[in-house]
Amino acid sequence: MKKVTITFLFALLAMTSFAQNAKKDQQIEEDSMEAKAAFLEDDPSMQELFDSSYGYIILPNVGKGGLGIGGAAGNGVAFQGGSQVGYAKMTQITIGFQAGGQAYSEVVFFEDSEAFDRFKANNVEMSAQVSAVAAASGASANAKYVDGVAVFTRTKGGLMYEASVGGQQFKFREK
Repeated sequence: MKKVTITFLFALLAMTSFAQNAKKDQQIEEDSMEAKAAFLEDDPSMQELFDSSYGYIILPNVGKGGLGIGGAAGNGVAFQGGSQVGYAKMTQITIGFQAGGQAYSEVVFFEDSEAFDRFKANNVEMSAQVSAVAAASGASANAKYVDGVAVFTRTKGGLMYEASVGGQQFKFREK
């Protein structure tokens, strides 16, 4: 009887955890669609990148903060050929002069299958030379891929003073 009770409790715990993860994923998906709409409102010509890129990820809610040493993190949704294929998690560590906190959305476009496959294999780590472009009207028209990646950000709030060096690292999880 004791084994049955323990097994039942573990099964119940697993189901609860699965339900919580499913709810979190659903919220990330909804937030990603809202973020995409906001990016397109700022720059309607960005639709061309959404249509022509091999794949992209949308990180709707990235939090960033620091005082000397800083970091950022966010979760998002991965798309390939316009269809959702999984989820993305981004982390960032920075070192240098920085103070404050900021919330923003980020979209990362992958130019080809090689770049997208690197992301899916958790081998995309963007360094200082891959700079993000602030979303604004017409900003995407002159976008250039660097190592198969183009990045756009959209500030949601906060204030961050920064002259730092660091890189973003991405993790992929299939849907």
